[in-house]
Amino acid sequence: MAAGGAAVPVSPWAQDYGPTPATATEPPAAASGVLATADAGTAPAPGSGSPEPPRLALLIGNRDYPDGEDLPPIHKNVRDLRAVLQLRGFSVTDGLDLSPQESRATVQRFAATLRQTPPESTVFFYFSGHGAQVDAENLLIGAGVHPKARPDRLVQGSMQLTDDVVGTLPIRPQGLTIVVVDACRTSLKSAVEDPGGLNQVEAPRGCLIAFATGAGRPAIAPADDTRNTFYTGSLVKLLQEASDEITFSDLFRLVKYDVQNVMLNHPLALLRQFAQFPFIAENTQVRRRLAPQQPEAAVPAPPRFATRSEADDWATLDAALWPAEVSRLAAEYLQHHPSSRLAGSAQVAREGAGEAAQILRRNDVRLYRSAFQPPPGTAADRIAELWKAGRGDKDAAARLGRAFDAQGDPTQVSRYEGWMQYASALGNGIAAYELALHYRRTGQVLPASQFEARARELGYTPPPSLDNRRK
Repeated sequence: MAAGGAAVPVSPWAQDYGPTPATATEPPAAASGVLATADAGTAPAPGSGSPEPPRLALLIGNRDYPDGEDLPPIHKNVRDLRAVLQLRGFSVTDGLDLSPQESRATVQRFAATLRQTPPESTVFFYFSGHGAQVDAENLLIGAGVHPKARPDRLVQGSMQLTDDVVGTLPIRPQGLTIVVVDACRTSLKSAVEDPGGLNQVEAPRGCLIAFATGAGRPAIAPADDTRNTFYTGSLVKLLQEASDEITFSDLFRLVKYDVQNVMLNHPLALLRQFAQFPFIAENTQVRRRLAPQQPEAAVPAPPRFATRSEADDWATLDAALWPAEVSRLAAEYLQHHPSSRLAGSAQVAREGAGEAAQILRRNDVRLYRSAFQPPPGTAADRIAELWKAGRGDKDAAARLGRAFDAQGDPTQVSRYEGWMQYASALGNGIAAYELALHYRRTGQVLPASQFEARARELGYTPPPSLDNRRK
């Protein structure tokens, strides 16, 4: 639907998730399971009676655009999403058909409210309407502004995703901030003539950003007001139906798979041609479950695991770091425990690690099992990143790569290149472009050209200042 243009304290939840060493001085398997699955560090223990930090959401839906560019499903999107977020414990504010000035003011008021809430809060921002890209910046177009206006008019008539939304919301590494952009088109014809699309981004600490479709690709909206857009329809369905035990991170990956499945199997061939492959950028430090923490007086939640063997199998899976092992253990978990409350999370692990394992067998990705084996004393946050990268997280892979000095000793350079190759193969266009610049600086023209092409293929448009560096 995007228009074109360019060592943590021990968590009280440990009784649910397994052993909780504070450092990696014990075997990595024990450490990784803790760091990967701990809920917010200040989360109350079940039955403590302490409330969970607030959950707040702001939904903006713009349907009203001129000259036949209106988007009929948008108001239904907002209504339906508001209802399911309230079921998940969110206090929801929404705004419909907001001008650019009203949109910015609404986000600023929401941000002011957030600054009065605990840093562990869960924040959800959603925009549905037209989007555009100008000079590599993602724009969320205000109501009444033509989505095909001149670039200067689009900039004036839009919120910038980076500055006006992500940059305005408080940075909350101890909490969770979710930003969802479902920017739409109604016309298949316009998608054929000008696919367009938003640009790839990477998320700041504590944040997950989700786009309805991949960078540089359109997303299609139904032409009537009785149906949701494809992405929001899947998001609403899974927010309502998914197990309380899965995390928001896993939820968005399940939404991605659902959108792909629905559109790739759609009876209309043109919709199959323009099937959406949603984009996720994540840099979160906590794993927040869908179910809000219940006070002591509430009805206790059902047991997390049906049997001791299920709990043991989950602990083994959750401790694994090497992608091939994660994929195998996830498949075995689903085979032995198909009705598990964590089946969705196991599916996410299986799919992500399966893709990662295939990539690591390629000759053009020089990253080996030793890279996923942290030595004793490894920092907790690095083990957490390895846990994510072992499940196919392209952004965690890039952050691991950037920790190495690309201009240092050969071992450092080799690890940098291996991780960035892996991140690029997983779909991180920004990592691909950074690697192209690295190869260009070191006089390696052929791989520089190859990774620059990979970045473009992934829909990444570098900002003009970065683009100039390669000339």
